[in-house]
Amino acid sequence: MSNLILFQAQADRYIGALGARVICDNIPGLVNKQRQLCQSYPDIMQSVGEGAKEWIRECQHQFRHHRWNCSTLDRDYTVFGRVMLRSRLEMLASQLASSREAAFVYAISSAGVVYAITRACSQGELKACSCDPHKRGRSKDDRGEFDWGGCSDNINYGIKFAKDFVDAKEKTVKDARALMNLHNNRCGRTAVKRFLKLECKCHGVSGSCTLRTCWLAMSDFRRTGDYLRKKYNGAVQVTMNQDGTGFTVANKNFRKPTKTDLVYFENSPDYCVMDKSAGSLGTAGRVCNKASRGTDGCEVMCCGRGYDTTRVTRVTKCECKFHWCCAVRCKECEDTVDIHTCKAPKRAEWVDQT
Repeated sequence: MSNLILFQAQADRYIGALGARVICDNIPGLVNKQRQLCQSYPDIMQSVGEGAKEWIRECQHQFRHHRWNCSTLDRDYTVFGRVMLRSRLEMLASQLASSREAAFVYAISSAGVVYAITRACSQGELKACSCDPHKRGRSKDDRGEFDWGGCSDNINYGIKFAKDFVDAKEKTVKDARALMNLHNNRCGRTAVKRFLKLECKCHGVSGSCTLRTCWLAMSDFRRTGDYLRKKYNGAVQVTMNQDGTGFTVANKNFRKPTKTDLVYFENSPDYCVMDKSAGSLGTAGRVCNKASRGTDGCEVMCCGRGYDTTRVTRVTKCECKFHWCCAVRCKECEDTVDIHTCKAPKRAEWVDQT
C-alpha cells in the first residue's frame, strides 16, 4: 500500500508538472524567462492569478468616479487560474499608450503581484517560501526591545519573484516604453513594502507589555492603492535622455522624477467617447452626480453632452432594531430617487476603433 501511495504521489507531481508545461507553453506573449518561471512555479502563478482580481478591483475603485474607470480591463479570468494577467495587462497598456493611466496600471499590477505572492508565502500555500526567515531573535523599536515571533510577511521574496517575472519582458526590449514600464513596475513593488507595519502581542502580568512578541505584516492593499493614486495625480511627464538610460523632464519648469514617482510620456485622451485603440469606452450611460462639481459630476463626466434622468423606486432596510437576543429586525422602506446617466454622443463623434 505504501508503494502504491508513493507511486500515486509521484504520478500526481508528474501530471502537475506536465500540465503546467502545456499551459505555460500555450500562453501568448510570454518571453522565455517568464515561461520558465511559469513552468517551475505553477503554485506561485496560481497565487498571482488571485492577486490579479485584487489589483483590478483596486484600480476600478480608485477611478470609479472618473471618465476612465479601468473598465477596459477584461473580466474573463480563466487562463491558468486567472494568472496570466500580463497578456491582458499588455493589451490594455498598449491601448493606453504611454499615458499616466498606463503608468498607474503597471504600478498597481506590479504591486498586486508582490502582495499576492507575499500573502501566499505567509499562509503556507507555496513550496518555495514561507514566513520571513530573517525575523528571528531580538530587536527593538521606539517602545523598547521585543522578540521576533509569529509569522512576518516575506515581502523580500514577493518583491524578488515579482521583479523576475514582471520585468522579464521589458528587459528584452531597449526602448523608451520599456524603460517607462520598468520604472513604474518598481514604484509599484516598493509601494507595498512602504506600508509594512509592526504588529505585537503583549506578555506579562495583566497584559502589562513587559515582554512583547512582534512580527511584520502588510497593510491592507487599499493603502497601496491610495498611495499609488496620489502618485498618479503627481506623475511626471518625461522624455528618454539621449543615451537611453534614464529620463529628462518634458517641461523644464518641473522637478525631476524620483524613484517613487510615476512617469509617463504622452498626454491622456479625454476618454469622452469610445475609442478602443486608446483604451476608452466613453462615458455614455455612466451614472453621474448632478449635484457634484467634481469628476463624478454630470457636467464633467458627460463631457458637456448632457444627461438623462430616470426616476426609480428602491426598497431598502430601515428602522432597524436590535432584539434580545440576538437578532436585528428591520422594516422595508420604499423611496424614489432620480438616477442621472450621461447621454451618448452624436453618431459623428463616435470613434469606435476595434
